Order: sequence, then C-alpha cells, then structure tokens
Amino acid sequence: MSGLAERIFTFFLLLGLVASCTPQASEQEVASNPVEEVLAPEEADGKFPYRRLSTYGFFTGEMASLSPNASILPYQPASSLFTDYALKSRFVSLPEGSKASLAGEELDLPQGTILIKNFYYPTDFRNPEGERRIIETRLMVHEETGWQAYPYVWNASQTDAVLKVVGAEKEVRFIDNAGKEQVINYLVPNKNQCKSCHNKNESLAPLGVQIRYLNHEFTFEDGSENQLAHWTKLGKLEGFLGKAAHPSLINYEDQSQALNDRAMAYLDINCSHCHRAEGPASTSGLFLTYGQKDPMKLGVFKTPVAAGKGSGKHTYDIVPGQADASILLHRMNSTEMGVAMPEIGRTSIHSEGVALIREWINQMH
Repeated sequence: MSGLAERIFTFFLLLGLVASCTPQASEQEVASNPVEEVLAPEEADGKFPYRRLSTYGFFTGEMASLSPNASILPYQPASSLFTDYALKSRFVSLPEGSKASLAGEELDLPQGTILIKNFYYPTDFRNPEGERRIIETRLMVHEETGWQAYPYVWNASQTDAVLKVVGAEKEVRFIDNAGKEQVINYLVPNKNQCKSCHNKNESLAPLGVQIRYLNHEFTFEDGSENQLAHWTKLGKLEGFLGKAAHPSLINYEDQSQALNDRAMAYLDINCSHCHRAEGPASTSGLFLTYGQKDPMKLGVFKTPVAAGKGSGKHTYDIVPGQADASILLHRMNSTEMGVAMPEIGRTSIHSEGVALIREWINQMH
C-alpha cells in the first residue's frame, strides 16, 4: 500500500474505523446472496475505498439500524433535495483532533472528513419509523487531491452495502402518505455522475453542509439545539457567532413560512447547485440561490439561452401570473430526457414541489 491509500488507511486506524462494528457475513448469507451483494470474509478489503460499507465501521450493531458510532455526528439540512421521495439520514466523520471552520458563507471541512448520506424508503410512508429498505449510501471523502464520491448499494438482506462505481438500478415499492402503492425505478448514480450536481468551479464539492443549510435546530440524543452551536460545543467547529450572525435557510415544507421564502428555499436546494455563478449552468443566466433578488436572474420574462425542446414552446423561464406558460415549471413537471430538470437524481415528478412553484409564479404580478 502506498501514497494516498496508505495515508487514509492510517487515518482510519487512528479513528478506530477499520475494524467493523458489524459482524462479518455468515456462510448462510454468502450462500444465499449473489457475490456482488454479500462478500465472504476473505474478500474484505485492504485498500481504500473499501468494497464493503461495513469495513469503515461507521455504524454500531446491525448495519440496517444506521446507528452511528460515538465519533460520527448526525446532521440535516433545513430543506432537502428531492430524490424520488427517498428519505435520508446524514452523518459526518471529522478527523480526530481536527475542526471544521466557517469561511465567509461556506463551511470549510478538513482533509480526512467523510460525509455519509443514506437513502431509504419506509414500506409505508404513513409509518416512517417502521419497516424500511435502504437503497444506497453515498460517501464523499475529502482526500488529499480534493473531494471524491463513492456510491454503495445495499443488498437485499440489508446486512451490508457494496461499492458500485458504475451505479445501479433498483425497483422500489412503497405505500405513500395517501395509502396508494407506488413503484419507482430508482437510479443510483455512477461515480462520474456525482460531479453533475456536486460541481463547484469544475471541482467536486459537497452540497448539503453549507452554513445556510445547517444554521437551524436539530434534535440530538441529548435534546434540540442549533446544529452549528452543537458542533461548536463539541469542539468540532470554530468561528460560529450565533444563528443571527450567519445566513440560514428555511424548510420549504413549513407552510407557516412566507410563500416566497418557501419557493426560494425549494429552488435553492433543488436547483442552485447548477444554477449559480460557480455551477455548471452559470452560462444560462438563471441563478436560483436563496438570496437572489434580481427578477431577471430568477427568470422573470427571461428567454432561455438554449432550452431546445426543454422550452415546451414557451417563451420565458417565468411568466408572472402564468405558471403553466413558464419554462421553469414545464421542466419541473416532466420526466422526459432533455426536458426534465434537474437532469439527474429523479425519475418521478415531485408533485408537491411543482404545486409550490406553480402557486409562487401564479401570485406574481
């Protein structure tokens, strides 16, 4: 072992993460599952990134419980990116003895940081804490050369997940909040597709750990507290001066908030990773960040730079008072390739998101 792999391996040894807290796959599991789903003990990894998620030792007890070990911090952005109705749990592992810091409006995470994002579906959304199926876990690792993304796909028995750099396709069935059965053709992105969204000035970068997303209350095991204040108390963050001193985002699902704020929060978390000055859609002239005030940059009476069939024969990105004549809503309300926005990350229409943006456009004057 040499170079970066050796340094990361040593880092995990110091954290005590190399030895998994989860039991190895039994002979019965190995015999009853395809080799790509459950690996025999002798196939355990010695190199980074590891083939099996369990090798990292992020979780204690049964893997499917997603119970983090003592060194792992949970986090949650104020608003969540829509991913075919999948629910998500998120954790961050900071190198021992290191701290994150605030750099302007950005959160600076030290080399060696690992972001852990799990995607799962309850069997019945009316009972979200009941039976569930975990589909994938995405890791973002701050390596010496920058951030790298590694997708892990869970096996059918929910005992482990295996690295799948080529991505995967999974049929998912669940009962929605209205009691109706839903079937989704869930797509796990391949490693290269991760940069389509996690793109900042042509470099891979995290999305959900920005200051404005984390500057809100979260329920920890010992009570509810502002996430950034909690990290500061644990000695994991420096530079936080209190919620009022830093930008913050609202939860777009909170109907007690102003319609404009909810719509802007939705566009920020779902669209601004591309539609911002540092994103791959910067040449579009459409900038959908939370604090955007310029009507033209929001798309009001703005003709698209190059929409093709994505325009739906409409003229402007947003026509005030006429949501169904607006390109923005047309692209949100489609799953057709070349029309749908975002381009990846969903195979279904977010009906609640479409309803929110329709209401927002229709009340414009």
